[in-house]
Amino acid sequence: MTSSARQATVAAATPTPQRSWPQTTADFLRSPEGHAAILGFVGAVMITFGGFGAGSVRREDPLLEAMHLSWLRFGHGQILSTVIVWVGVVAMITAWVRLGRATLGGDVTLRQLRMVVPVWTAPLLLAVPMFSRDAYSYLAQGALLRDGFDPYAVGPVVNPGVLLDNVSNVWTTTTAPYGPLFLLLSQGITGLTGDNVIAGTMLLRVTMLPGLALMVWGVPHLARHLGGNPAIALWLAVLNPLVLVHLIGGVHNELLMVGLMIAGIALVLERHHLAGIALVAVAVAIKATAGAALPFMVWIWMLHEREKAEAEGRTPASPLASFAKTAGAGFAVFVAVFAAASAVAGVGLGWMTALSGSNKIINWLSLPTILAHIVTVGTSWFAELRLGEVLAITRPICAVALVAIVLAAWWRYRKTEREAILGILIVLVAIVILSPAALPWYYSWPIAIAAGFALSTRTLMILVGLSTWLMLVFQPDGSIGLYTFAHVVLATFAAVVAAVSLRTVDPLRLRAPRPVEHERTSGLTDAAASSRVE
Repeated sequence: MTSSARQATVAAATPTPQRSWPQTTADFLRSPEGHAAILGFVGAVMITFGGFGAGSVRREDPLLEAMHLSWLRFGHGQILSTVIVWVGVVAMITAWVRLGRATLGGDVTLRQLRMVVPVWTAPLLLAVPMFSRDAYSYLAQGALLRDGFDPYAVGPVVNPGVLLDNVSNVWTTTTAPYGPLFLLLSQGITGLTGDNVIAGTMLLRVTMLPGLALMVWGVPHLARHLGGNPAIALWLAVLNPLVLVHLIGGVHNELLMVGLMIAGIALVLERHHLAGIALVAVAVAIKATAGAALPFMVWIWMLHEREKAEAEGRTPASPLASFAKTAGAGFAVFVAVFAAASAVAGVGLGWMTALSGSNKIINWLSLPTILAHIVTVGTSWFAELRLGEVLAITRPICAVALVAIVLAAWWRYRKTEREAILGILIVLVAIVILSPAALPWYYSWPIAIAAGFALSTRTLMILVGLSTWLMLVFQPDGSIGLYTFAHVVLATFAAVVAAVSLRTVDPLRLRAPRPVEHERTSGLTDAAASSRVE
């Protein structure tokens, strides 16, 4: 054996040294994908800082005054703050799209994406509520329960104080539309922090973080069952700025609800049926929307029972008997969880009637409102119809359509696990579109489910464009930008660019072209000249 052959044999037999976590992290941060992660972090920091002046700030903020930063809330200071927020949002979207392009190319692992999640989340934990004032409503409703009122019977207006002062006017008289468990959490937070708005907001965010952790765990599991790519699923459903900025920055209980729902579905797919249904029941006790998943989880359980019987050589139970067994057990678990939460909170089912409070929201994101606007504008030349009068017709029509879609989807999508999850997705999309009101962060519900499927690049581009547009059509202070033409045009332009950027590095061709061929030719000419001299 030659010397070189012996060296090659020894090199092959020598184990490759394991690189430590700090080394692999450093390698990632030095890569283009790591640069994108850093850009997203910088964007989150900018959103947090700009939010002190442009976010959904308190009406009176003694903390900013004590820090000599109250100038950020007025005049040129507010303009500067708004610019900083929007630059931060664009930076996060840019970083997200770059990571998505790299993930599609196989250059980013699921582990690396999981590492990015806390990096992008951490700065937002310190922000004022962004793009929404709902956090103040949560605290005010918790204070109602703390002070002996029934949040399902009265609105925050009956309990004057600092918390009420910061609630949006439209919600001061509205009863709580959330489940008893969320009211318990809000009550506990206000019990600990009193009427301290800052401490209450921070503790609310911490309370939502388990939902983020459950999404980080559950979304890849869902993708593995549905044939999707776990890394792409995590990138789309968790690192999405629409999710992080609105659910973490905006302090929305959707984060907890969606995390519990996704984890419950994943457990049912892994044949932990009772545990999965219990988790979804807890999600319903946070917000009722999660209940859309429960009927389809019964189909999945029935499929598993039939497969188990066939594997054991037994004759499967009849569909009716199997349905009675699985649905009965699931219903019992749901009732037990929900009844326990209601008993501890000392409230009843008033939240079901309070769901109608969303009727106060009127914007172009819901189909009933779109139809009402079309009718009023289209008939304005011969009739003087008011929007409210038309909404009283379009909303019931869409409600009937929603019920029909839910029933049809539940019966149609029952034959496989994949079909059942697709049914959940269809129902959630229908709820968002056909409900009386829709808000940008509502789309986090169906996106979390859709991420589990094997999605084409074209579909991902559409979802990127939609997420970007929804992220940009609201103002940082929570006001709606849909009725400002220039705002909608800019948001649409940014959405199209973001969508195309998922597949194209520089869709606007802003970078100067590299003279690759010229350099190559020049180098060859110089080399030839050098050889001739020699």
